[in-house]
Formats: sequence, C-alpha cells, structure tokens
Amino acid sequence: MKEKTLNITHVDVEDPKIKKRNLWYYPLGTVGRDMIYTMVTSFLYLYVLYTKELTDAQIVAITMIMVAARVFDAFNDPIMGNIIERTRTKWGKFKPWLLAGSLSTSVVVFLAFNTKLTGWSFVTFFGVIYLLYSITYTMNDIPYWGMVPAISRTGDSRNQITARATLFAGIGGTLAGLMIPMFTAGALQLGGNASTAYGIIALIVAILSPLFAAFTLAGVKENRDDMEKPADKISFKLIAETIFGNDQLRWMVLIFLLHQIANDLIIGGIGANYVYFRYGYEGGLYSLFTTVGMSATALLMIFYPAISRKMCRKTFMKILLYVAAVGSVLMLVSGLVMPANMAAFWTLTIGYMLLAFGLYGYHLVLMISIFNTVEYNEFKTGSRREGIITSIRPFITKLAGALVVVITSFCYLIFRVTDFTNKIANLEQAANQNLITTEMKNAQVAQVIQNVSRGQSVGMLLFMVIVPFVLLLISYLLYKRFYKLDEEKYAEILRQLEA
Repeated sequence: MKEKTLNITHVDVEDPKIKKRNLWYYPLGTVGRDMIYTMVTSFLYLYVLYTKELTDAQIVAITMIMVAARVFDAFNDPIMGNIIERTRTKWGKFKPWLLAGSLSTSVVVFLAFNTKLTGWSFVTFFGVIYLLYSITYTMNDIPYWGMVPAISRTGDSRNQITARATLFAGIGGTLAGLMIPMFTAGALQLGGNASTAYGIIALIVAILSPLFAAFTLAGVKENRDDMEKPADKISFKLIAETIFGNDQLRWMVLIFLLHQIANDLIIGGIGANYVYFRYGYEGGLYSLFTTVGMSATALLMIFYPAISRKMCRKTFMKILLYVAAVGSVLMLVSGLVMPANMAAFWTLTIGYMLLAFGLYGYHLVLMISIFNTVEYNEFKTGSRREGIITSIRPFITKLAGALVVVITSFCYLIFRVTDFTNKIANLEQAANQNLITTEMKNAQVAQVIQNVSRGQSVGMLLFMVIVPFVLLLISYLLYKRFYKLDEEKYAEILRQLEA
C-alpha cells in the first residue's frame, strides 16, 4: 500500500519572528507539565509515607513497583521516540502525542492522590496507577523535548531554547516544590490533614498542566521538512543502531545517568524527611529549603546563553564543580557541627543552593550535549532521528529515577524512617476521620519527631550530600575525557552539513 503523503510547508525556524515566538510559546508549555512531574517524582513517595501506615513488606513492594515501572518506562521511551518518527499528521509528528499525553497524565495524577484505600489494596492500586502514569507521561515528555532540534537549527538558538525551556521547567518545579509541602504539612495544611491537602493540590496541577501545554500546541512552529521522507519502520533494531552506532550518544547515556541520580536524590524524598525530622514537621521550612535552594539556578538559566558565548562548556563545568563542593561542605557543617536551630537551617539551605547550582548547571550542559548528537548522527549516517535520540534524555532520567527510589528506600529502611512516618500517617488518618483535632494531631506529631536520634538524621544527611557530589565528580571526569562534540567540533559539523 502506498504511504499517504502530506504537503509540508517549509518553516524557517531561524526567522527572527518565528524564533521570537518559539522562545516564548515553547518554554511556557512545560510549566504545568513540570508541576505534575515534581508532584509525582518528589512528593508521591512522601504522600504514601505520611498518609498510609505501611509495613516493611509493603514499603519493599511499593519500591519494587516504582523501580519496575520506571525501568519499563525507560525502555519504552526510545519506542515512543520511534513511534513519533513514524507519525505523519497535518499537525506534525510531535503535537498530537503532546496533547494526548498531557490530558491523560492529568487524569492519572488526580486519581493517584485521591484514594482512601489502605494496606495491600492500596499497594495494588498504586501498582496500576503508577504503570499508567509511566505510559501517559511518556506520551507527554518525549514529544515535548523532541521538538528542540526541530525548532532550533544553530548552536546559539539551541542554547537559548534549551536554557529558557529549562528555566520555565524550573519555575514549574519550584512552584510545585513551594506549594505542595507548604499546604500539606504544618500550619497552612489544607483541610486539616495530609490526605485532603494532597488531593486538592493534585486537582490544581491536573488542571494547570493542559492549560500550559496549550501554549506550545497553539503557538510553536517547528520545521517539518524531515516528514517529507518516508518514515522508518518501528523496530528495536533501528533504536539499537541509533544508540550504539553513535559513540558520543553512548557516552552521554552513562554520564547523564550518573548525573541524574545525583540531581534527583535530595528532592526524591530524603531531603524532605531530613528537614522534617531535624527542624520540625512544618512544610513551610521545606518550601524555603527547596525554593531558596533553586533560586540561583534561575539566574543560571537566564544567563547561560551569554555565558556560553564567552566560555566553553568544559571550563564552565569545572567552575560548577567547585561551587557544588563548597555547597556540600556547608550542608555537612550544618548537620555535623551546628545545633538544630535556624542558623543551621539557613546554612543547610545556602549550601543546597550552591550544590543545586552545580547540579542544574550540569543538567543544562548535558541536555544540550545530547541534543547536539542529532547533527552528529546526521553527519555520520545521513539521518537525524530526532525522536529516537531526544527520547534518550527521558529514558536516562527515568532509569536514574528507578535507582534513586532504590537508594531512597534503602536509606529509609536502614535508618528506620517508617517507624516515625507510620505514626505520623496514623495521626493524619485520625484527623481525616475527625477522630482528633488538627491541633491535637500537630502536638502529637511534634512528640513523634522528638524521638528521632541524632544518628538517624546524620545518616540521612550523609546520604543526600556525599552521594550526589561523588556522582557529579565522576560525571565531570567522564565528560571531560570522552565527549568530543565541543563548540568548535559542533560548528564544523554544521558547516559540512550545510555544504
């Protein structure tokens, strides 16, 4: 059967009017999307810990579910990228999947945070809903980031688009990181208990995500010239050939994996529990910790295009490593030397701000480095394969997320975190059923936290500081040694492709 052809209108994405339009409408699309991502990645496990009373066996089961779903999801990403490459519609190959993924993810996330099930019934429900989230968010994430090479055709444009999209993603994540703990624990808790609070916030972000996605769907213009070519057949062989046939992409898989574990470990749950256990069950404190901690990264995303014109990526990464080292030392000093007071809290927070500055700076550089392997692949093979190559970033992110869950759960079991969270969850359930007042609940929660030993809190601190910095150091050394697509080499490849 003859494949249906489409009349493709050429779009010059480097035209100043189109470029300006894309520089706003594309980044705006990720604000709500990253609110959902942050809610699931950083707070779903906390929601489980602080609203459900779980045995060690149930914690292990939930950990296994999250790991299995994320590994499945990770390997599903290149398949989704391949499906996108096969898509031929008058709306392009990215936007139909972005719309479907945005709407379905919102429904799944709302359901995830609005259930009264407990015990093994909840564990079963969690398994189903988490698998559904893995599938729907993949439909959302892969087409969004896959658009980057299609809306930027020069190194400078790609730096601008990626930096601004990462900035707006950070805004969405920071808004969620500020709102969720503030309104789910402590004085500003919605509904007087954690279960109700999480349910309300899930509804809010489920509505906001598709609204923000509409900016990208309606406003962005991408280059669709590659859709004039016959689409490659969906095959694991094509995916494997793309990944393993591109030596620079192969190294980026390992480097980005190590970095993502470092990047997600603190906000994956350990950081929140450490703040609650050492400084009190007050969501406002954790909101300060994450918001101030991420504030410096906003400046980085704004000024990175200008920085990239003055400084090569490897030199910039070296500076970021030094900044992260200073931040790590401050965080350790706050917990190992200082008493548990506000001075120690602010030392911890400033330290995290510096560490996060280094981590997210690496995140931006490594994302651009992955995107640049698209042109390298075109140079070597004659085919860009944007959908497959750009799907590698979320593939690695989710694989790293699975490992973060393992490390986090290991930390919880070693330091008996659930001994305290189960008691707090029991009190939250009692408040939800109006068996005790909110004031009584808060007073009893404070008594529970007073029983956390210094050894337990110090152990959590070491997990969330030493592990990320060591992984950051290893990723830098590997990048410096094996990644060859520096600014000069990439510009040369672009010149040859143009010729």
